[in-house]
Amino acid sequence: MPKALAKTPPAEPESYEAALQELEALVARIEAGQLPLEQMLAGYQRGAQLLQFCRDRLDAVQEQIKLLDGGALKPWTPE
Repeated sequence: MPKALAKTPPAEPESYEAALQELEALVARIEAGQLPLEQMLAGYQRGAQLLQFCRDRLDAVQEQIKLLDGGALKPWTPE
């Protein structure tokens, strides 16, 4: 049985935008259906990491906005 290669975990994205771009590209490759099963699974796992990174960043920004806005978010209404 072949030994499993030790893989280094992927680096954390530099920004929300970089994570979103990588996630969109990953989804496109998965949806194309041309990845081998192992690569698809790895892609799904990376996608979950990227999604969590994006959610964490959005939550952090939302908390900052609450602080700047006196503690309560106001509903957004287009002008």
